[in-house]
Amino acid sequence: MRYFAVITAGGSGTRMKSKLPKQFIQIDGKPIIHRTIELFTQLDFPVEIILVLPHAYIDLWKEYYIKNNLIFSHIIVEGGLTRYHSVRAALAKVPDDVVVAVHDGVRPIVPKELLTKLFKYKIDENCAGVVPVLPVVESLRKKIYGEGGAVVGNQPVQREDFLIVQTPQVFDSTRLKLAYKRPYSPTFTDESTVMESCGYNLDTIEGSKFNLKITTPEDLEFARRLL
Repeated sequence: MRYFAVITAGGSGTRMKSKLPKQFIQIDGKPIIHRTIELFTQLDFPVEIILVLPHAYIDLWKEYYIKNNLIFSHIIVEGGLTRYHSVRAALAKVPDDVVVAVHDGVRPIVPKELLTKLFKYKIDENCAGVVPVLPVVESLRKKIYGEGGAVVGNQPVQREDFLIVQTPQVFDSTRLKLAYKRPYSPTFTDESTVMESCGYNLDTIEGSKFNLKITTPEDLEFARRLL
């Protein structure tokens, strides 16, 4: 079996309040995106890497790769207007009948055991993929909207009814590529929502609290301490 990883790093990172996109911010001298790629190159089986980058920063990544004498092979794909379009462009480089993971480029701390479990999960005719999730541990409240879309209040909801979704999400590539032939919809927030819109069945497994998505300066500091 061949294994692929589509690493999405096509965002601008406006919430990070940085001139550089967040995936290029360094933690102890190494860009976040480099640390994320290493998650897959250090597994006990080969994973073929497809890296999605903003057009304006492809040359920056190439310069970094050459300057630091990196040796892992990978394919670079230019990011699209949305995550959906970026993943669809990357899937054009993925063959049928393989296992493909789609992972956020700013999640550089995923336990090796979790990655291995996801890649080796039994995908068959009854299960097209697997998604890591975590239970919600804090209390939740739901906004109440009035006329014109203004927030007029909020109300408590049962946290037991909700799950936090993480990446990488791992799929049978043939069915994932078929799902991404559908027209784009704003309801497609990740790969699982695209797959489920086509009627495919997915399994979930427990994710990891260490699988932090770096979005804000506070996340960056927390990631530094974890690493």
